[in-house]
Amino acid sequence: MMEIRKVIVGQRYMLDRLMIGLITGGHVLMEGVPGLAKTLSVNTLANTMDMSFKRIQFTPDLLPADILGTMIYNQKDGTFEPKQGPVFANLVLADEINRAPAKVQSALLESMQEKQVTIGDTTYPLPKPFLVLATQNPIEQEGTYRLPEAQVDRFMLKLNVGYPTKAEERNIMDRYTSGEKPSARTMASPEDIFNAREVAGEIYVDDRIRDYVINLIFATREPAEHGVPKLTELIDFGASPRASIALLTAARAHAFIRGRGYVIPEDIKAIGFDVLRHRISLTFEAEAENVTSEEIIQTLFDQIEVP
Repeated sequence: MMEIRKVIVGQRYMLDRLMIGLITGGHVLMEGVPGLAKTLSVNTLANTMDMSFKRIQFTPDLLPADILGTMIYNQKDGTFEPKQGPVFANLVLADEINRAPAKVQSALLESMQEKQVTIGDTTYPLPKPFLVLATQNPIEQEGTYRLPEAQVDRFMLKLNVGYPTKAEERNIMDRYTSGEKPSARTMASPEDIFNAREVAGEIYVDDRIRDYVINLIFATREPAEHGVPKLTELIDFGASPRASIALLTAARAHAFIRGRGYVIPEDIKAIGFDVLRHRISLTFEAEAENVTSEEIIQTLFDQIEVP
């Protein structure tokens, strides 16, 4: 992480969550205005981990074959040969993913969930580790396509990336106007990532913590039965079972990067917003009252009994 900070100023929250995604193998959706170092962070992370990196700029005229690959006719042999697309990399940055139509967005579904791609009649495994890091611009709606719910749910985390502080922005300005381009050295390998995943998977989780996670998730589906009846009119659809798995897995990684061998309720609360904000569907009443998913999640943390 110290090596990454040679290039990236601030954005501790984003870098922390990117590491959690890498350790758990969970895909990450980043939402923020342009110029907040989202692309640079992913590129730097790939460099420090000695992993292949591909960036796909999503546009309205993009085709599924532009991402996954296609069959190319070889005139010399008179046969068709597979041409693998940019999705065949360890880290794939899907830049402005909401600018491509649903057909293209859905082309990522198999690769994100099954870690494989079918070209022609043959299925090809993707490199290991494999992680999709997608960005979208929240302030532009013209020429964008909302991500289908099935795909949004496959992102383990959704991050709201904010502006840097005054001190951080002054540091950014000084660093990138000095004439020297900062760079980061390779400090780890994919094998180190697999070792970290194995250790993180052994982080102890007490049964009371597991019950706490279940109570949080079920409170999004049955608010009245879990002591938050005021949310009944605000939540259209609650979090799916993927949320339970993601919340516990991400909490383990959160404890791991902080040097703890066990999960505490603060790990659940720290990562809960990123796991749940895109998995809670709001009603028209909530939108009319300008209620956000973050406010609903905060209510859950305030009302659900902590072990």
